[in-house]
Amino acid sequence: MKKLCLFISTLIAFLLQASVSHAHKNEEHARSAYIVGIAPQFTIRKIQSIWRPILNQVELLSGIHLTLRGSDTITKFDSEYMAGNFDFAYTNPYRMMLAQESQGYRPLVRDVERLLYGVLVVRKDSPFKNIYELDGKNIAFPAPNAMGASLMVRHDLKKIFNININPVYTQTHNSSYLNVVLGKTDAGGGVQKTLHKQKPIIKDRLRVIYETAKVPPHAFSVHSRVPEVVAKKIQQALLAIGETEEGKKLFANVPIKKIGVATIEEYRPLLNMGLEEFYVD
Repeated sequence: MKKLCLFISTLIAFLLQASVSHAHKNEEHARSAYIVGIAPQFTIRKIQSIWRPILNQVELLSGIHLTLRGSDTITKFDSEYMAGNFDFAYTNPYRMMLAQESQGYRPLVRDVERLLYGVLVVRKDSPFKNIYELDGKNIAFPAPNAMGASLMVRHDLKKIFNININPVYTQTHNSSYLNVVLGKTDAGGGVQKTLHKQKPIIKDRLRVIYETAKVPPHAFSVHSRVPEVVAKKIQQALLAIGETEEGKKLFANVPIKKIGVATIEEYRPLLNMGLEEFYVD
């Protein structure tokens, strides 16, 4: 009888342990599906073609499933990011710092060889030769809160050059440049990285008339609710991919020249640039 009782007790303990272990595995599996948002500097289709191959490699190395969620406009992306709807996101640094205060986002990796700066472009055959000639003109921007392409450019036009312009928001960097080429606006804001990635039929018809100061670039950030062990796996996977020749080619499409570790401290000075006056909540 004692042996029977011992056997039953052992069996019950084993079943309970197996049940708990199975529950933990199910929980971990459920938590392994994380949503990734990418700032729409390009069209959704192009973003998918750039980032899905990268995330596929991350999944293979980390064992964590990542769902890429596209946003068709920067404004829509801003809204979702500031609401904390993304577990991971590649976004402009000023937006990240604002979301760090409200949602606890922090950077994991960034391009460590190139900085972010805004550019103001005009048509190559445009009569405008200096920035002051754009006073009162129509200027295209991707969105009010695009950092380099809009916030920094609009800040400088007002605070440094003391000129007023009529902003025209076009939703993407591509559209901003296209508006200039088609003559719909007198100038357009963007960043050097996206200008460089334009097709020759667009890029070769544009001329840079102004460049802003340079700051740390877009970062791949993580929400505070994501477990540290998961964030670490994603960070390590991204860094490992960046060490391979195939990975370097994939990141070049972002474009990221060399991926490396990012820290919140290097982005804190952005909050002292006076951009809040031009930020649209």
